[in-house]
Amino acid sequence: MNMALRAGYKQTEVGVIPKDWDAKNMEQITIHIGDGLHGTPIYSPNGDYSFINGNNLDGGKIVVTTDTKSVDCSEFVKYRKPLSNRSILLSINGTIGNLALYDDEQIVLGKSAAYLNIRQEVCKNFVYHSLQTNIVRRQFFDGLTGSTIGNLGLATIRKTQIPLPPTNTEQRAIATVLSDVDALLAAQDRLIAKKRDIKQAAMQQLLTGKQRLPGFSGEWEVKTLGDLFTFSGGYSASRDQLSVEGHCYLHYGDIHGSSKTSIDTEIDYQDIPKLDIPLKQISAKSLLKDGDVVFVDASEDDEGTSKHVVVVNKRNLPFISGLHTIVAKSKTDELSHEFRHYCFQTPAIRQQFLFYAVGTKVSGISKTNIPKLTLPLPSVPEQAAIASILSDMDADLTALEQQRDKTHALKQGMMQALLTGRIRLV
Repeated sequence: MNMALRAGYKQTEVGVIPKDWDAKNMEQITIHIGDGLHGTPIYSPNGDYSFINGNNLDGGKIVVTTDTKSVDCSEFVKYRKPLSNRSILLSINGTIGNLALYDDEQIVLGKSAAYLNIRQEVCKNFVYHSLQTNIVRRQFFDGLTGSTIGNLGLATIRKTQIPLPPTNTEQRAIATVLSDVDALLAAQDRLIAKKRDIKQAAMQQLLTGKQRLPGFSGEWEVKTLGDLFTFSGGYSASRDQLSVEGHCYLHYGDIHGSSKTSIDTEIDYQDIPKLDIPLKQISAKSLLKDGDVVFVDASEDDEGTSKHVVVVNKRNLPFISGLHTIVAKSKTDELSHEFRHYCFQTPAIRQQFLFYAVGTKVSGISKTNIPKLTLPLPSVPEQAAIASILSDMDADLTALEQQRDKTHALKQGMMQALLTGRIRLV
């Protein structure tokens, strides 16, 4: 049984909207929709014009990196598109739906970016926010072509509909509110990035002994990892064997896929995959205890060769280390559990992992080579003091990230309410 429509609202193809709003397709609210060059320009290392594709569009901005190619003025004149301050750029190949507001940048567009030139009587920023909604994304993804790499065709973009308020004044009021939230999110992201940089600088100083904390002096010892740990492999099980039942299982892909350097069997229990197998089949060396460190022995990139997690397992739950992992178990009490969360993250340690890594397409360190790595060690009390400072920084970062996530969730709710007319500002 259908629920009665709220007074003053109507049902449309894009959902329930106010009676004085319309569902407009993009062709109706644009002067022109097109895409970039279907080919390769002549690159010029010192060119003044950036060759921009969909992967250069992010968060409303055109992002130019050191990998972005350049072209000279003659190529720009040959391939330029009719971009103006009314243009919105949209990624249409591979990554779908990334956006940028064109701001007179010197660019040549590639084929994985489209441009939408918005009519003067329509608020461009309103359309920009509308293109981020689930209403639009569903229409985009329903119209994708291509089996391996999705492609969003111009015809699909032209017929994509958005709910549109009747006046530019109402459109601008909605866009202004959402842009203010975007500005808040950007400020929060900048603060988080700044705090991360501060933490990285502190780690570089504190974990190498370049800066000493008050009350501590004396030389640090240099230990090999072989002095501190015994090393063994994990129990091999494929991803297909994992489920939600059985014992916790640490797959090397989950180490690569995580931004964290620790895993807690209580906090992370629901997210840890399970392997349903009798424990008697698992070597004691592959069962993870509190304070164990697990390194990956295979990586597709240099950055991943030093990926690791420190195990937090206070209740000693059965936790199986898996395929392509190296388990480090303590030989001595010279390395505190808290310090382990940070001491393997310095550039010096990463360089040692790279030095000993072997392989071409997939590289990694072996159980034979990992004991050779060296680690500068202060006394255990100094380790605890350093770890406490870095832990406080982590807590600060976590609080900021949670605040940012709440702001993002708030924005999503505001978009749903404002861009469908459920809440009116005018």
